[in-house]
Amino acid sequence: MFERFTTPARETVLRAKVEARELDSSVTGTEHLLLALLHQDAGLAYAVLRDAGIDAESVRAQVRRSASRAALLGPEDAAALRQIGIDLDAVLARIEDSFGPDALDRVGPPPAGPGRSGRRRRYPATGFAPRSKKVLELALREALRLRHRYIGTEHILLGLIRDGHGPAAEILIRGGVDLAGLRDAIESQLRQPA
Repeated sequence: MFERFTTPARETVLRAKVEARELDSSVTGTEHLLLALLHQDAGLAYAVLRDAGIDAESVRAQVRRSASRAALLGPEDAAALRQIGIDLDAVLARIEDSFGPDALDRVGPPPAGPGRSGRRRRYPATGFAPRSKKVLELALREALRLRHRYIGTEHILLGLIRDGHGPAAEILIRGGVDLAGLRDAIESQLRQPA
């Protein structure tokens, strides 16, 4: 499949892995693909996202916040707290309001002990999350649907939109982006003569 990817699309996939490593993620998720698409070299996908008001720094901040929350408590913990009337998102929002948007990121490293260096563990991003793999497969399907013989960054973005779930889609929706409108914007750009 990767032989059909354009050079910018291949670079986007590689850049997503770099984003995952820089954000200490153990896998490359859809949020990392989105961040990679927000690089100037991502061509049409970058232009459409920029025109929709999405920028890399705000996405990166949301990814960091989500990672902090996930590290703090898992979904089962949040569900258990909800059952006793505690809204974890509201509590975390109040912490950020009181102490700043990156307050949870500034919590110190774990204490050193036997076998622990006291440093935060860095995970190498070695593979793609299942949803990211699905998005890349959907990019191929989008290219086929449009009768394109290549897979470009625009097809990766169309794959993210077609999936419609996962961190990247949630970030776009929270950013006020209408996924159907974003799809229309990409397809409109594709119809314009070169």
